[in-house]
Amino acid sequence: MIQTGYADGNKIRLLHNGSEYFTALEQAIDTAELEIHFETYIFKNDLIGHKIAAALIRAAKRGVSVYLLIDGFGSYMLPDSFIQRMLDANVKVLVYRREVLFFKLRRYRLRRMHRKLVVIDACIAFVGGINIIDDFEQLRDEQIPRFDYAVLIEGPLLKKIYAATQRLWLIVAWAHFKKRWANNIKLQPTGEHKGNQFAGFLIRDNIRHRHDIEQAYLEAIHNAQNEIIIANAYFLPGIYFCNALNKAARRGVNVILLLQGRVEYRLQHYATHALYGNLLDAGIKIYEYSKGYLHAKVAVIDRYWVTVGSSNIDPFSLMLAREANVVIQDKILANQLRASLKQAIINESTLVARTGWQSKSWLYHATNWLSYYVIYYAQSILGYGQKKTNHNSNA
Repeated sequence: MIQTGYADGNKIRLLHNGSEYFTALEQAIDTAELEIHFETYIFKNDLIGHKIAAALIRAAKRGVSVYLLIDGFGSYMLPDSFIQRMLDANVKVLVYRREVLFFKLRRYRLRRMHRKLVVIDACIAFVGGINIIDDFEQLRDEQIPRFDYAVLIEGPLLKKIYAATQRLWLIVAWAHFKKRWANNIKLQPTGEHKGNQFAGFLIRDNIRHRHDIEQAYLEAIHNAQNEIIIANAYFLPGIYFCNALNKAARRGVNVILLLQGRVEYRLQHYATHALYGNLLDAGIKIYEYSKGYLHAKVAVIDRYWVTVGSSNIDPFSLMLAREANVVIQDKILANQLRASLKQAIINESTLVARTGWQSKSWLYHATNWLSYYVIYYAQSILGYGQKKTNHNSNA
């Protein structure tokens, strides 16, 4: 067990999809008294974006210090006028690596801020995979919500989460020559116990915490005895991660993957399919979510170990982006998440049959492998995946 960043005595609530998350988030913002730290990859100029921005503006106008950090690529379509309205209301807004015209393929440009974190009054935090974007997509003749999760956290884990948001805000503020914004941080979480859940806060960056999230996954998979359920929007793990899943399945663990059924990014979609044959041969069950778009980044192992966060299991999340996940060891929350995933698997997904997969045309399989090697080659020319860790040469 990676113990750094773990704490006992937490109270953690699972939030399903944007409908639960945005309601809880807006309510929390409206009760803020002193300070809000807010990080998101996408902040969109739509109904949800306007609603959350309005809540942040209300908070700032009543004297709350509001710090909003958005990613320059994920939120590149957010109009300057939208940001200016928040700045005019005294919401402090910073852009992490603002995109520029004539983008060049360089590793430092691909290092994005993919975290979705909110900390309010250093007392409650939201961590998950949900961006500030309208939850619904128009599919067929109906509105279908994105399938995703977040958690609401109270308790001693706030010390770790708050410190992480402070640290990143200070780094970006100094980089933007906003020293006066960097020095106006004054709160400290109390560390008071709010519940009985043992949980850890794990980040991925390019300095001290390059492999923490992936190693937590690998340790939990290695220790699994009965069942592994992973739901991941963009699933393209390295060889060590695949081998860990295959070994678990071959020693009798029921391994279930819930993956994206709809084509969102073609290259990634087909590259993921290149891995199916090896996984199916090991006895792993693969389901493709077909009701809407899968955006979840969660796992449940042995009905006890849970992770919820922003990190996909792909090169972008595991090697390039700033990510944040929570790991929870709790039977009640694990069973809640497991029940939600099982419902989606049974009622809203399609099983990938091993025999049917093998019978697909050679051209289809060739396309999958070509896509896989294109991504692999892009990864290699960017200089990643060359140094091995204890677990994974691609982390």
